Amino acid sequence: IRRGAPADVFLSASPDPPAALHAEGRCSAPVAFATNRLVLVVPRDGRVRGLDDLRAGGLRVAIGGPGVPAGDYARALLRQIGAEDVLAANRVSRERDVAGVAAKVAYGSADAGFAYATDARAAGDRVRTVPLPREQPARYALCVVRDGPAARAFVDAVRSPVGRAVLRAHGFGLP
Repeated sequence: IRRGAPADVFLSASPDPPAALHAEGRCSAPVAFATNRLVLVVPRDGRVRGLDDLRAGGLRVAIGGPGVPAGDYARALLRQIGAEDVLAANRVSRERDVAGVAAKVAYGSADAGFAYATDARAAGDRVRTVPLPREQPARYALCVVRDGPAARAFVDAVRSPVGRAVLRAHGFGLP
């Protein structure tokens, strides 16, 4: 968007990027449209049963790289609970997106990963989720980049009862 990519609406798994674009005058005020939950995802038959297993070290852990909302949420959670050592104790791959985290775990390239509940759900029976010691909600936001009938119709559809039902059906929470 900053480089001129054509976009009518921008949606993000974090309210920060739309807020930054809005502060620069590049889009409308951000609007929350969905929520999600951060989970620890592990292979279906994996040996990781909890965050304490990661503290022991020697495992392969996937996490979103800096600026990837799921990774930022995970690092914030680890800081809040005093568990930053989890990343230092393991071989960590920093993924470009949360789908990459879920895929690495689903196909056995990682012993665990920090992803959203919806991504774990999309990975199906290849993975299972492990509860984290503290809830780390993710807030999704959108903003209108180029105002017009299409942008308004899209935002209205996402925020409509039908749009909200679709989000819920796919595992998202609502703000």
